[in-house]
Amino acid sequence: MGKLNRYIGRTVAGSVLMVLLVIVGLDLLSELIEGLKEVRGDYTFLSVLQYVGLTSPGSFYDYLPFAALVGCLAGLGSLASSSELIVMRAAGVSTSRLVFAVIKPTLVITLMGLLIAEYVAPMSQQIAESQRAVALQKTPTVHSRHGMWHREGQQFMHFNAVQPNGVLFGVSIFGFDRERQLERNTFAERAHYIDGKWTLEGARVVTLGPDGAESEFIQQLPWETGLSPELLNILVLDPKDLSISGLWRYADYLNQQGLNAGDYELAFWNKLLQPLTIMGMVLVAISFIFGPLRNVTMGFRVFIGVMVGIVFRTLQDILGPSSMVYGFDPIYASLLPIGICFLAGTYMLTKKA
Repeated sequence: MGKLNRYIGRTVAGSVLMVLLVIVGLDLLSELIEGLKEVRGDYTFLSVLQYVGLTSPGSFYDYLPFAALVGCLAGLGSLASSSELIVMRAAGVSTSRLVFAVIKPTLVITLMGLLIAEYVAPMSQQIAESQRAVALQKTPTVHSRHGMWHREGQQFMHFNAVQPNGVLFGVSIFGFDRERQLERNTFAERAHYIDGKWTLEGARVVTLGPDGAESEFIQQLPWETGLSPELLNILVLDPKDLSISGLWRYADYLNQQGLNAGDYELAFWNKLLQPLTIMGMVLVAISFIFGPLRNVTMGFRVFIGVMVGIVFRTLQDILGPSSMVYGFDPIYASLLPIGICFLAGTYMLTKKA
């Protein structure tokens, strides 16, 4: 039985990894073509290649459920087409053992993807975004479209670029009073985080009062804020690009500031439950092979896998925003598509057993 498990595992794992490489490769090619539109000045073709390379770990984890579904359909489908599954069943191998033999290699790939998503992808993505933002900012005083906004209390902040080592470029801080009237505007070319404190370099402070505006230039200005380099490293990324722990910390920070953390809570549950998503996809693929897709062509199996993946992603995209609009917990928006996969897969397997 050990040799049979290894044989099934190699077949399925090879198919999943092959599908994953193809999907990620196509995605990176699309990113490369899109990035070429921004080539200018310090942002060269080599910079685009570096950016695409640094963002590839995140794509690996994003497409893993889809690759697991299509890869299992392809791998098990090849065994079914060559009648090997029939021989295994005739030799007394139960369906549950075959399911376990398929799930084991998928669990290993899922664990690898989880480690990459938690420790590799967020850092590489953050480096990629900061390098691109620094290269593309035209002048320090102009807001870069690759920068980011943040609110803290009555202050609104904009950063042209955020580097992982606690250095900010193009810092704009707009302070409002309780009547939402602008009372102070501060701009600094750079900001450094040293010994637990922020310092603005070359700060131009404009104070608005009843008698007009007063401008003052300060070479070194202390900056009191609840932001830390760790939180800024989270702020620079989209929720889907953050680690699970980073999502949890930033959602807690937003809640403490009285801000809406729905996007980050939804992304947290989607990432945390992704291993269950992958297992649900694998279960659906197995049920298809033992059921309606046993004797069809490989192309048709891939087509069905793509369609199921699209339906699953569409359901996630609908339920996620719905949880924020209608106010129910984001965990339910993440669990419902997974539950449908497990119920459908279990039903079809039970029916064919």
